[in-house]
Amino acid sequence: MSEVKISAETRTEFGKGAARRIRRADKVPGVLYGHGSEPVHLTFPGHEMLLALRTPNVLISLDIDGKTNELAIPKAVQRDPIKGFLEHVDLLLVKRGEKVQVDVPVHTEGELAPGGNLLEHVLDMLPVEAEATHIPEHVTVSVEGLSAGDSVHAKDVKLPSGVTLAVDEDAVVLQVLAAQTEVPEETEGEEEEEAAEA
Repeated sequence: MSEVKISAETRTEFGKGAARRIRRADKVPGVLYGHGSEPVHLTFPGHEMLLALRTPNVLISLDIDGKTNELAIPKAVQRDPIKGFLEHVDLLLVKRGEKVQVDVPVHTEGELAPGGNLLEHVLDMLPVEAEATHIPEHVTVSVEGLSAGDSVHAKDVKLPSGVTLAVDEDAVVLQVLAAQTEVPEETEGEEEEEAAEA
């Protein structure tokens, strides 16, 4: 997995007004917490943090005030619902070798059996436990040849070495739904007649 270095500054101003001023300067307010320590309120460079967060569960090497280096992973990210810019970032403090529980994206490969069936992602993200410095960017599931009624459970997903499930092994990750049958022509005619009468 990728490790990204980001400089951060401790902040002493809080509240909505302070957060707006930080964002106007193209920076992002955030908090670093974990390991039973007091939360540290930080300011991050906006563009750099936005780029880093494009990678799920990215490992961030934080240079705080040029004095302290810490490792962290994203825990909660708030974005503006319309414009999409970062409003606030919560980071979880981690140590090399430490196991953490995270959600990783589920990717699929292969083609379903012919028949126009639909693949439903019951879980877009799979909860797993992994070393903080070896979190997989995603897991890949083959759907090759699956037919209506087939499903893939968490225990069927191949995980990288050192990664374990953090969800019930019988949890459904993907399932194949039967293709919708077309509406009979008689029914369509009746609906048109009703619409005409209305």
